[in-house]
This record gives sequence, structure tokens and C-alpha cells, in this order.
Amino acid sequence: MLSIIRERLRQGHRTGKYPKVEPVLPERFRGLPTIDHQHCQPNCTQCIEGCPFGALQKVAGKLELDMGLCLFCPECSAICEHGALSFSRDYHLSSRTRAGLIVDETEFKMVEALDAKMKKLFGRSLKLRQVSAGGCNACEADLNVLGTLNFDLARFGIQFVASPRHADGIIVTGPVTENMKSALLDAYAAVPEPKLVIASGACAIGGGPFKDSPEASNGIGDILPVDLYIPGCPPHPYTALDAMLRLMGQL
Repeated sequence: MLSIIRERLRQGHRTGKYPKVEPVLPERFRGLPTIDHQHCQPNCTQCIEGCPFGALQKVAGKLELDMGLCLFCPECSAICEHGALSFSRDYHLSSRTRAGLIVDETEFKMVEALDAKMKKLFGRSLKLRQVSAGGCNACEADLNVLGTLNFDLARFGIQFVASPRHADGIIVTGPVTENMKSALLDAYAAVPEPKLVIASGACAIGGGPFKDSPEASNGIGDILPVDLYIPGCPPHPYTALDAMLRLMGQL
């Protein structure tokens, strides 16, 4: 026992200091996309044609990027000869609305907190049932990481629970395959009212690389009412944590 105590003292405090201290993300991390409209050529469509997932389009001559469809690969920024597209290291990517994931010439708005009634219910304690609706396990793994010593999700009053009957909402990953659709709906129905729905990852938001597949849905937007969208493939743990804390009004 004494040797265990000595080792614990030697290791020191391992939990990250977020949100008091901003996390240091790897140099290769690709976060919030940035579009330089001054360098974007009106008649150029190279990045749109080169995007494997249809995340780019031009509206009224202005380039827009849909983070709900984007897998944050570097193809568009590599193709763009004018340097108009790049990815920052900003991990604040989430939105309360699907339209809020569109990156254009307007300033990106961070997640807004729940209304007063819902914040009173969930602002200090949020229990979520994670539903993997046909995901590849990348999003699921990075959500699981939030329970480790470094992130310690429970210190913020957020926990993943085993039963939807003990949950305040569900957090869904995966494109919702045909084989998982009924199970997802059953899990949602088992959560007592009022309840929240969180779509985590490109697959859950827009289908990801499985978009328009006959064996899967294009995310959960047409199946369930979504309260929070967390983009990424997979979303970084800090992106997910930031989104949930802002939803609860803790940031």
C-alpha cells in the first residue's frame, strides 16, 4: 500500500487544466476552416470539384464550407492554388443548428447554452447514453477518452450511462445504418422527457463517407430532433467537451 501511495505522489496531478488553461493541440490538428475571400477566385471551382465529400459550394459567388459534411482532410487546401482555404487549430467547431456549421464570410458563432428551463435541469448534471449507429468506432473511442484521467469528464457533471432510462439524452455516432435505425429509435424513446440529442461526428451529422448509401441514413437530422452538432472525423475530445460545456452554460 505504501509503495502505491509513493508512486501516486511521484506521478503528481495528471488531469488537464482545461478550461482554465487552453489546451495545446498537436501541430497537425486541423480545426476551424478559414476562407480568404479576397484570394478566392470567382470562377475557380478546383476545391469544389476536388472535395471527396461535397462539403464545398459557391453561393452567390461566395465559397462556403459545410463542416457537417467535411472530414477535415487536407484535399481542398492542397488543391487551392490561391491559398484561399486553410485549416486553423481552433477546436471550437460545434453548433446548436445545422446551418451553424456553414463556414462562410460571416463570423463563426460558438454553441449557445440551453434555455433557462433546460439549463436548470441539466446545467450541473448531464447523463448521456452513447449510441453507436453503425460508426467505425473512431468517434466512439474519442468520446470514451473523455472518461480518462486527463479529461475527467465527470468533474463537470457529465457522465455516460449504460441505460437510456437513466439518461438525460443520447449522443449518437455513425451514419445510422438500416440495421441500427430501429435500435436508435428505441433508445431515444426510452429516455424520459425532456431529453437531448447530440450528433457527434461527420457520419452522424451528414452521413460522412457513407453519404447517400442505400444501407445508411445521411445522419440523424431527418430521424431525430438534434440539439447539438459536433463536427469532425472524429471530433477531437476537446471539441466534444467544449461543445457540451457550452451547451450546459458552464463556459
